Amino acid sequence: MFRYVVLRLGYCVLVIVGVSLLVFVITHLIGSPVDIMLPLQATDEERAQLEHQLGLDRPLIYQLMDFASGLVRLDFGLSWWQKEPALGIVLERMPATFQLVVLSFIVAAVVSVPLGILAAYHPGSTLDRVLTAGALTGICVPTFWVGLMLVTVFAVGLGWFYTSGYGTIRHLVLPTLSLAIVPAGRIAQIMRFSMLDQLNQQYVTTARAKGLDERTVIFKHALKNAAPAVITTVGVDLGRMLAGISSPVEHVFGWPGFGTLILDTIQHQDFPLLQACVFVVAIIVTVINLVTDLSYGLFDPRIKY
Repeated sequence: MFRYVVLRLGYCVLVIVGVSLLVFVITHLIGSPVDIMLPLQATDEERAQLEHQLGLDRPLIYQLMDFASGLVRLDFGLSWWQKEPALGIVLERMPATFQLVVLSFIVAAVVSVPLGILAAYHPGSTLDRVLTAGALTGICVPTFWVGLMLVTVFAVGLGWFYTSGYGTIRHLVLPTLSLAIVPAGRIAQIMRFSMLDQLNQQYVTTARAKGLDERTVIFKHALKNAAPAVITTVGVDLGRMLAGISSPVEHVFGWPGFGTLILDTIQHQDFPLLQACVFVVAIIVTVINLVTDLSYGLFDPRIKY
Protein backbone atom coordinates (compact mmCIF):
# COMPACT_ATOMS: atom_id res chain seq x y z
CA MET A 1 0.00 0.00 0.00
CA PHE A 2 2.75 2.45 0.97
CA ARG A 3 4.73 1.63 -2.16
CA TYR A 4 1.62 2.15 -4.30
CA VAL A 5 0.95 5.57 -2.74
CA VAL A 6 4.55 6.71 -3.22
CA LEU A 7 4.52 5.52 -6.83
CA ARG A 8 1.24 7.29 -7.54
CA LEU A 9 2.51 10.50 -5.95
CA GLY A 10 5.51 10.33 -8.27
CA TYR A 11 3.20 9.96 -11.25
CA CYS A 12 1.13 12.90 -9.99
CA VAL A 13 4.20 15.13 -9.91
CA LEU A 14 5.13 14.12 -13.46
CA VAL A 15 1.58 14.81 -14.68
CA ILE A 16 1.43 18.22 -13.01
CA VAL A 17 4.80 19.29 -14.41
CA GLY A 18 4.03 17.89 -17.87
CA VAL A 19 0.64 19.61 -18.09
CA SER A 20 2.09 22.92 -16.91
CA LEU A 21 4.87 22.84 -19.51
CA LEU A 22 2.44 21.83 -22.26
CA VAL A 23 0.10 24.70 -21.44
CA PHE A 24 3.02 27.12 -21.45
CA VAL A 25 4.00 26.07 -24.97
CA ILE A 26 0.41 26.15 -26.25
CA THR A 27 -0.35 29.60 -24.84
CA HIS A 28 2.76 31.04 -26.47
CA LEU A 29 1.94 29.50 -29.83
CA ILE A 30 -1.69 30.60 -30.17
CA GLY A 31 -0.86 34.29 -30.48
CA SER A 32 0.33 37.36 -28.65
CA PRO A 33 -1.85 38.99 -25.94
CA VAL A 34 -0.47 42.38 -26.96
CA ASP A 35 -3.29 42.81 -29.47
CA ILE A 36 -5.81 42.56 -26.62
CA MET A 37 -3.88 44.62 -24.10
CA LEU A 38 -3.33 47.58 -26.43
CA PRO A 39 -5.95 49.64 -28.30
CA LEU A 40 -6.43 49.16 -32.02
CA GLN A 41 -4.73 52.46 -32.85
CA ALA A 42 -1.50 51.46 -31.05
CA THR A 43 1.69 51.90 -33.07
CA ASP A 44 4.23 49.23 -33.86
CA GLU A 45 6.65 50.86 -31.43
CA GLU A 46 4.13 50.60 -28.60
CA ARG A 47 3.52 46.95 -29.44
CA ALA A 48 7.23 46.20 -29.49
CA GLN A 49 7.70 48.04 -26.19
CA LEU A 50 4.96 46.04 -24.47
CA GLU A 51 6.29 42.75 -25.87
CA HIS A 52 9.71 43.64 -24.46
CA GLN A 53 8.18 44.59 -21.12
CA LEU A 54 6.37 41.22 -20.89
CA GLY A 55 9.39 39.30 -22.14
CA LEU A 56 7.58 37.99 -25.20
CA ASP A 57 10.29 39.15 -27.57
CA ARG A 58 12.77 36.61 -26.19
CA PRO A 59 13.24 33.19 -27.81
CA LEU A 60 10.67 30.64 -26.65
CA ILE A 61 13.30 28.32 -25.20
CA TYR A 62 14.54 31.04 -22.81
CA GLN A 63 10.98 31.86 -21.78
CA LEU A 64 10.40 28.16 -21.13
CA MET A 65 13.51 27.92 -18.98
CA ASP A 66 12.36 30.91 -16.89
CA PHE A 67 8.93 29.33 -16.53
CA ALA A 68 10.39 26.00 -15.42
CA SER A 69 12.55 27.79 -12.87
CA GLY A 70 9.52 29.63 -11.52
CA LEU A 71 7.48 26.42 -11.49
CA VAL A 72 9.97 24.81 -9.12
CA ARG A 73 9.65 27.82 -6.81
CA LEU A 74 5.84 28.01 -7.29
CA ASP A 75 6.33 31.47 -8.74
CA PHE A 76 4.30 32.19 -11.88
CA GLY A 77 5.05 35.90 -11.83
CA LEU A 78 2.66 38.80 -11.76
CA SER A 79 -0.68 38.66 -13.50
CA TRP A 80 -0.60 40.87 -16.58
CA TRP A 81 -4.23 41.73 -16.01
CA GLN A 82 -4.43 42.30 -12.23
CA LYS A 83 -0.77 43.16 -11.51
CA GLU A 84 -0.65 40.77 -8.54
CA PRO A 85 1.06 37.39 -7.94
CA ALA A 86 -0.77 34.94 -10.21
CA LEU A 87 -0.80 31.96 -7.84
CA GLY A 88 -2.06 34.13 -4.99
CA ILE A 89 -5.04 35.24 -7.09
CA VAL A 90 -5.94 31.63 -7.86
CA LEU A 91 -5.68 30.54 -4.23
CA GLU A 92 -7.89 33.45 -3.15
CA ARG A 93 -10.66 32.26 -5.48
CA MET A 94 -10.52 28.56 -4.58
CA PRO A 95 -12.33 28.69 -1.17
CA ALA A 96 -15.49 30.13 -2.75
CA THR A 97 -15.59 27.42 -5.42
CA PHE A 98 -14.68 24.73 -2.90
CA GLN A 99 -17.54 25.78 -0.65
CA LEU A 100 -20.05 25.81 -3.50
CA VAL A 101 -18.96 22.52 -5.08
CA VAL A 102 -18.67 20.51 -1.85
CA LEU A 103 -22.05 21.67 -0.58
CA SER A 104 -23.58 20.87 -3.98
CA PHE A 105 -22.22 17.32 -3.84
CA ILE A 106 -23.52 16.84 -0.30
CA VAL A 107 -27.00 17.90 -1.45
CA ALA A 108 -26.72 15.70 -4.56
CA ALA A 109 -25.62 12.64 -2.57
CA VAL A 110 -28.28 13.04 0.12
CA VAL A 111 -30.99 13.19 -2.54
CA SER A 112 -29.72 10.82 -5.24
CA VAL A 113 -28.32 7.87 -3.29
CA PRO A 114 -31.61 6.98 -1.54
CA LEU A 115 -33.53 7.53 -4.79
CA GLY A 116 -31.13 5.27 -6.69
CA ILE A 117 -31.46 2.52 -4.09
CA LEU A 118 -35.24 2.87 -4.09
CA ALA A 119 -35.42 2.65 -7.88
CA ALA A 120 -33.18 -0.44 -7.91
CA TYR A 121 -35.28 -2.14 -5.25
CA HIS A 122 -38.43 -1.68 -7.35
CA PRO A 123 -37.17 -2.21 -10.94
CA GLY A 124 -39.69 -1.61 -13.70
CA SER A 125 -42.23 0.02 -11.39
CA THR A 126 -43.83 3.41 -11.94
CA LEU A 127 -41.60 4.80 -9.21
CA ASP A 128 -38.53 3.46 -11.00
CA ARG A 129 -39.55 5.01 -14.31
CA VAL A 130 -40.34 8.37 -12.72
CA LEU A 131 -37.05 8.47 -10.82
CA THR A 132 -35.08 7.40 -13.91
CA ALA A 133 -36.75 10.07 -16.04
CA GLY A 134 -36.04 12.67 -13.39
CA ALA A 135 -32.38 11.63 -13.17
CA LEU A 136 -31.95 11.78 -16.96
CA THR A 137 -33.60 15.20 -17.02
CA GLY A 138 -31.22 16.42 -14.37
CA ILE A 139 -28.24 15.23 -16.40
CA CYS A 140 -29.44 16.84 -19.64
CA VAL A 141 -30.69 20.21 -18.40
CA PRO A 142 -28.04 22.97 -18.62
CA THR A 143 -27.03 24.21 -15.18
CA PHE A 144 -27.03 27.87 -16.23
CA TRP A 145 -30.65 27.54 -17.41
CA VAL A 146 -31.63 25.97 -14.09
CA GLY A 147 -29.89 28.85 -12.33
CA LEU A 148 -31.78 31.42 -14.39
CA MET A 149 -35.10 29.73 -13.65
CA LEU A 150 -34.34 29.59 -9.93
CA VAL A 151 -33.42 33.27 -9.95
CA THR A 152 -36.62 34.16 -11.79
CA VAL A 153 -38.87 32.25 -9.39
CA PHE A 154 -37.22 32.40 -5.97
CA ALA A 155 -35.15 35.58 -6.15
CA VAL A 156 -37.04 37.94 -8.47
CA GLY A 157 -40.55 36.55 -7.98
CA LEU A 158 -40.64 35.53 -4.32
CA GLY A 159 -37.67 37.51 -3.05
CA TRP A 160 -36.46 34.68 -0.81
CA PHE A 161 -32.86 34.71 -2.00
CA TYR A 162 -30.37 37.08 -3.60
CA THR A 163 -29.84 37.10 -7.34
CA SER A 164 -26.04 37.33 -7.06
CA GLY A 165 -23.23 37.87 -4.62
CA TYR A 166 -21.34 35.95 -1.98
CA GLY A 167 -21.17 35.74 1.79
CA THR A 168 -24.51 34.61 3.29
CA ILE A 169 -26.80 31.60 3.17
CA ARG A 170 -29.22 33.53 0.96
CA HIS A 171 -26.43 33.91 -1.60
CA LEU A 172 -25.50 30.22 -1.38
CA VAL A 173 -28.79 28.33 -1.75
CA LEU A 174 -29.64 28.96 -5.41
CA PRO A 175 -26.18 28.35 -6.92
CA THR A 176 -25.86 25.21 -4.78
CA LEU A 177 -29.13 23.80 -6.10
CA SER A 178 -28.23 24.75 -9.67
CA LEU A 179 -24.86 23.03 -9.46
CA ALA A 180 -26.24 19.96 -7.66
CA ILE A 181 -28.71 18.93 -10.35
CA VAL A 182 -26.21 17.31 -12.76
CA PRO A 183 -24.23 15.25 -10.19
CA ALA A 184 -27.51 14.28 -8.52
CA GLY A 185 -28.81 12.83 -11.79
CA ARG A 186 -25.55 11.03 -12.55
CA ILE A 187 -25.18 9.59 -9.05
CA ALA A 188 -28.81 8.44 -9.02
CA GLN A 189 -28.38 6.63 -12.34
CA ILE A 190 -25.09 4.97 -11.38
CA MET A 191 -26.50 4.05 -7.97
CA ARG A 192 -29.54 2.45 -9.58
CA PHE A 193 -27.57 0.42 -12.13
CA SER A 194 -24.94 -0.68 -9.64
CA MET A 195 -27.45 -1.63 -6.93
CA LEU A 196 -29.65 -3.44 -9.42
CA ASP A 197 -26.65 -5.50 -10.51
CA GLN A 198 -25.72 -6.34 -6.92
CA LEU A 199 -29.26 -7.28 -5.90
CA ASN A 200 -29.26 -9.91 -8.65
CA GLN A 201 -26.05 -11.54 -7.43
CA GLN A 202 -25.96 -14.96 -5.76
CA TYR A 203 -24.59 -13.66 -2.46
CA VAL A 204 -27.73 -11.53 -2.02
CA THR A 205 -29.92 -14.57 -2.63
CA THR A 206 -27.83 -16.51 -0.10
CA ALA A 207 -28.11 -13.74 2.47
CA ARG A 208 -31.87 -13.66 2.11
CA ALA A 209 -32.03 -17.46 2.34
CA LYS A 210 -30.17 -17.25 5.65
CA GLY A 211 -32.96 -15.10 7.02
CA LEU A 212 -31.25 -11.71 7.05
CA ASP A 213 -33.64 -8.77 7.00
CA GLU A 214 -33.84 -6.60 3.89
CA ARG A 215 -32.20 -3.62 5.57
CA THR A 216 -29.06 -5.66 6.30
CA VAL A 217 -29.03 -7.17 2.82
CA ILE A 218 -29.30 -3.81 1.12
CA PHE A 219 -27.15 -1.54 3.27
CA LYS A 220 -24.55 -3.93 4.65
CA HIS A 221 -23.99 -6.17 1.64
CA ALA A 222 -25.33 -4.78 -1.65
CA LEU A 223 -24.65 -1.10 -1.02
CA LYS A 224 -21.08 -1.77 0.09
CA ASN A 225 -20.32 -3.59 -3.15
CA ALA A 226 -22.13 -1.01 -5.27
CA ALA A 227 -20.24 1.91 -3.71
CA PRO A 228 -17.05 1.82 -5.86
CA ALA A 229 -18.96 2.70 -9.03
CA VAL A 230 -20.59 5.65 -7.28
CA ILE A 231 -17.25 6.75 -5.82
CA THR A 232 -15.77 6.81 -9.32
CA THR A 233 -18.59 9.03 -10.56
CA VAL A 234 -18.28 11.37 -7.59
CA GLY A 235 -14.52 11.62 -8.01
CA VAL A 236 -14.74 12.46 -11.71
CA ASP A 237 -17.50 15.05 -11.28
CA LEU A 238 -15.91 16.59 -8.20
CA GLY A 239 -12.60 17.04 -9.99
CA ARG A 240 -14.26 18.56 -13.05
CA MET A 241 -16.29 21.05 -11.02
CA LEU A 242 -13.39 22.13 -8.84
CA ALA A 243 -11.37 22.50 -12.03
CA GLY A 244 -13.75 25.12 -13.44
CA ILE A 245 -16.79 23.33 -14.91
CA SER A 246 -18.86 25.23 -12.35
CA SER A 247 -18.12 28.46 -14.25
CA PRO A 248 -21.60 28.79 -15.91
CA VAL A 249 -23.31 28.71 -12.51
CA GLU A 250 -20.73 31.05 -10.99
CA HIS A 251 -21.22 33.45 -13.88
CA VAL A 252 -25.02 33.45 -13.55
CA PHE A 253 -24.90 34.19 -9.81
CA GLY A 254 -21.87 36.46 -9.81
CA TRP A 255 -20.05 33.98 -7.60
CA PRO A 256 -16.40 35.04 -7.13
CA GLY A 257 -14.97 31.59 -7.64
CA PHE A 258 -12.34 29.78 -9.65
CA GLY A 259 -14.62 29.14 -12.63
CA THR A 260 -15.27 32.81 -13.34
CA LEU A 261 -11.57 33.52 -12.87
CA ILE A 262 -10.67 31.02 -15.62
CA LEU A 263 -13.15 32.61 -18.04
CA ASP A 264 -11.82 36.10 -17.35
CA THR A 265 -8.23 34.88 -17.64
CA ILE A 266 -8.82 33.31 -21.05
CA GLN A 267 -10.60 36.43 -22.24
CA HIS A 268 -7.65 38.63 -21.24
CA GLN A 269 -5.01 36.11 -22.44
CA ASP A 270 -3.20 36.54 -19.15
CA PHE A 271 -0.49 33.89 -19.56
CA PRO A 272 0.93 33.88 -16.00
CA LEU A 273 -2.52 33.69 -14.45
CA LEU A 274 -3.68 31.03 -16.91
CA GLN A 275 -0.61 28.92 -16.19
CA ALA A 276 -1.25 29.23 -12.44
CA CYS A 277 -4.87 28.17 -12.99
CA VAL A 278 -3.83 25.09 -14.96
CA PHE A 279 -1.23 24.20 -12.31
CA VAL A 280 -3.87 24.29 -9.57
CA VAL A 281 -6.32 22.32 -11.75
CA ALA A 282 -3.71 19.62 -12.37
CA ILE A 283 -3.08 19.29 -8.62
CA ILE A 284 -6.79 19.08 -7.84
CA VAL A 285 -7.53 16.43 -10.46
CA THR A 286 -4.55 14.23 -9.64
CA VAL A 287 -5.15 14.36 -5.88
CA ILE A 288 -8.86 13.55 -6.26
CA ASN A 289 -8.04 10.63 -8.57
CA LEU A 290 -5.55 9.30 -6.03
CA VAL A 291 -8.00 9.60 -3.14
CA THR A 292 -10.70 7.94 -5.25
CA ASP A 293 -8.44 4.98 -6.04
CA LEU A 294 -7.42 4.55 -2.42
CA SER A 295 -11.02 4.69 -1.20
CA TYR A 296 -11.94 1.57 -3.20
CA GLY A 297 -10.14 -0.59 -0.70
CA LEU A 298 -12.34 0.66 2.13
CA PHE A 299 -15.44 -0.82 0.48
CA ASP A 300 -13.99 -3.83 -1.29
CA PRO A 301 -11.21 -5.63 0.64
CA ARG A 302 -10.53 -7.80 -2.42
CA ILE A 303 -8.86 -4.80 -4.08
CA LYS A 304 -5.10 -4.97 -3.58
CA TYR A 305 -2.63 -2.20 -4.31
